Amino acid sequence: MEKVQWTNEDFQVFSIEGLDERMQALTTIIRPKFHLLGEHFATYFSAKTGDEFFPHVAKHARRTINPPKDSWVAFAPYKRGYKALPHFQIGLWGTHLFIVVAVIYEAPQKAEMAERLLANTKQFDKLKKDFVISGDHMSPDVESLEQEKLQKLLQRLRDVKKGEFLIGRHLTIEQSTAMTADEFLIFAEETFEALLPIYKTIIGK
Repeated sequence: MEKVQWTNEDFQVFSIEGLDERMQALTTIIRPKFHLLGEHFATYFSAKTGDEFFPHVAKHARRTINPPKDSWVAFAPYKRGYKALPHFQIGLWGTHLFIVVAVIYEAPQKAEMAERLLANTKQFDKLKKDFVISGDHMSPDVESLEQEKLQKLLQRLRDVKKGEFLIGRHLTIEQSTAMTADEFLIFAEETFEALLPIYKTIIGK
């Protein structure tokens, strides 16, 4: 695939004032990179899981006033959408890059997914110390991966309608832009490799 190199300009897109202006920059600067990553990792996940995966580049189509504060490409085994399914993402906020697996509030079976994860929390101990967790895909804030925080988030995923669960790794602007295209690809694949057993637990495979 054509290589993806992150630059300061990618992150500066989220500082551009105005919906139209920011959307224009997103379309020309960031989306081509998401499309490239989309092609590469859809093939990667299809091979790794045995299910055909499809890339979904964020369109932000419902926005009429507020410009998007983040953007992403998601991967799921369904061509028409991803939000109702557990999915993988590579994305950017203005402050950092994220690589995660996510269950968000649209998932109809998230209580069962949470139960499966709660029954298998030991597998999280195998992850490196730089993995982080979150209960809100709309916020850039994350927590360190500790059993107590993990239990709390997974219980919320199970019991609260708006409960969500994201886990993965973040790269600061400095870390992202210092990486060569090959180094980023290796980092992303290594991250997804570590997340695949968790994804399989989520879907009960």
